[in-house]
Amino acid sequence: MSAAHRPPPSAVDPAAPGAAGPAVPEVVGSVVSGAADPAASGAVDPAVPEVVGPAVPGAGGPAVGDRATAPTARNRWCPGTRLLVAVTLGWLLLTVLHRLLTGRWWFWLLPDLLPPVAYVLAPVLLALVVPAARLLRRPVPSRPRAVVLTAATLALGLGLPDAGLNRYALTGGGQVAPPVDAVRVLVWNTGYWDQDDDPDAFLRFLAAQRADVYLLQEHLYWDSAAGLRGARPVPEPARLRAAFPGYTVVARGELVTLSRYPVLARPPVGPDAALPAEADFGRVFTAAKVLRTDLAVGDRVLSAYNVHLPVQLNLAPRRFLGFVAERDAARRAQLRALEADVAANPHPVLVGGDFNTTPAMGDLRPLRDRLRDAADASAAGYPASWPDGRLPALWRLDWTLTSPAVRVHRYELRAPAGLSDHRAQHALISLPEVS
Repeated sequence: MSAAHRPPPSAVDPAAPGAAGPAVPEVVGSVVSGAADPAASGAVDPAVPEVVGPAVPGAGGPAVGDRATAPTARNRWCPGTRLLVAVTLGWLLLTVLHRLLTGRWWFWLLPDLLPPVAYVLAPVLLALVVPAARLLRRPVPSRPRAVVLTAATLALGLGLPDAGLNRYALTGGGQVAPPVDAVRVLVWNTGYWDQDDDPDAFLRFLAAQRADVYLLQEHLYWDSAAGLRGARPVPEPARLRAAFPGYTVVARGELVTLSRYPVLARPPVGPDAALPAEADFGRVFTAAKVLRTDLAVGDRVLSAYNVHLPVQLNLAPRRFLGFVAERDAARRAQLRALEADVAANPHPVLVGGDFNTTPAMGDLRPLRDRLRDAADASAAGYPASWPDGRLPALWRLDWTLTSPAVRVHRYELRAPAGLSDHRAQHALISLPEVS
């Protein structure tokens, strides 16, 4: 066919090999120039990212519209998240170590100085911080992990005996109406007796408590200039007897027990049993940390144990750790002797005093497994006895424990009118009937 008779390009058969279809110039023209297609006015065809496909080789960077390869910085932990996770892991480790080591290793007496309620409050506070992570500039992929960590820490620390919480407070302390012959007991660390107080006002305070049995600690004066050897006896036992006519006064070292009931016996307990009768006050003060008196309450016998365990710290920097280790040994000796005596005692028992031991510490486990905590009869959700004064009482160092057969009708911690830094324990108990 001659050139003069060839058809125009528009008439070429589209199926012919090598022929370009008419739609191709239209699509390319619309994408490149954007002149005729409505999508060129700014609207984006949702199919375009799919059509465009992978990036042009050698162009670098992710494909156009490829959201799966967003910058990795968005998946990194921000500093606040790292801190939250680190603190939560640290507290979880501390809680686990506490469960394993308290009451078993002398050094753990130092971490045991934490107030028991911290084992509940700390994970709760950490859990409250987790939602605040949403306010951070970057996403927080660790948020579920932080929730799991704080929940585990709270579960470990929420054991009610360890945290010092009193679950019976929800029901009013489980108080039961007492019988007419119920025994009123006062257990109190007096804070070096009346050394810094008006002696007459001190005795009036004691008498005003109207207890049947008084278990009192720190019946001594303390000379701080003499350091650890500063204990001196109170020079006026006659005044105490005059203030409590009709009571029997039993004193040993720093411990004094007053009883309206007759005292049947005073068996020595622990290291005190090995002391000779002529031992001086300093030696008695160190050895006699448990004073047992068997009382005739009607036709029954109540064994009352007056206890003051040695404090575990000496704030002087010299021999600081050595002192803690020595005090741990002394505490264990007193506790073992007390536990053995209670286990062999056929009478109902009441054990009260300043144990310098919190609910979170494992030192009292054997004794608490055998006896009942009088604080179960308290209406306080967190019974704490120390310090009393300007600072909030966060530690429970003072305890009253009884035989399971002894019923505790009421238990309260009362302010000591500024006479001591320990609150006074008031308990109302009744003894089982004689079979």
